[in-house]
Amino acid sequence: MSRTRLIIAALAAALATTAQAAGDPAAGRQKNFQCMGCHGIPGWKTAFPEVYQVPKLGGQHAAYIVSALKQYKAGDRDHATMRSIAAGLSEQDMEDIAAYYAQSAGGATVAGK
Repeated sequence: MSRTRLIIAALAAALATTAQAAGDPAAGRQKNFQCMGCHGIPGWKTAFPEVYQVPKLGGQHAAYIVSALKQYKAGDRDHATMRSIAAGLSEQDMEDIAAYYAQSAGGATVAGK
């Protein structure tokens, strides 16, 4: 196989992997029930573990959301509630939820509403 064909094959494989890793916004809408309790209320502040403004997720970049969730799951970010939620998410769940919030610039909705 020529070098050019190897490069093309490698690029095609990389593109296929990227496409498979992308989340499904419709599936994310069905999985966002744990997120909505804090991130779905404009201006919401939480009192545990300390009082702070909860970040808005709608319109955030999907890659950032996935990265943050992975960091919570690995224990690299310090927030007990987020660690607990992320611990129960698969990588596909993270991708789906991230895709949902990335395409939703306004307030996101709970599944079925």
